[in-house]
Amino acid sequence: MCSFGVAPSAFMVTPEGKTLFENKPVGTVLDNVPFKNIMPFGVCTSLANPITAAQTAAALGVLTPGTCIPVIPAPWVPPCPTVMVANKPAFNQTAKCMCAYGGVIQVLNPGATTEQIP
Repeated sequence: MCSFGVAPSAFMVTPEGKTLFENKPVGTVLDNVPFKNIMPFGVCTSLANPITAAQTAAALGVLTPGTCIPVIPAPWVPPCPTVMVANKPAFNQTAKCMCAYGGVIQVLNPGATTEQIP
């Protein structure tokens, strides 16, 4: 979920060199690519998003959410210091990712049900 998005989204782990945990692929800190790993969150309420800003200006200052287009300039933080997947640090539910438009992206449901990566 993104703090400026209006709907949760799915996190996608691509299959190249991945490890399974509870029969689900484990994400790494570098799984932060928009439209590959991180899908849009419905519409965006951040005025730093140029679409939202333009639509809000056109509505005479009434906040008008625009299309969510995630812009992720950096990896997930913090990484799991002891878990590596395909020579990259894994991340767990405490990790966050920042959108260039100010949103904080975090995992609401990690998919693991019986155990968690430390």
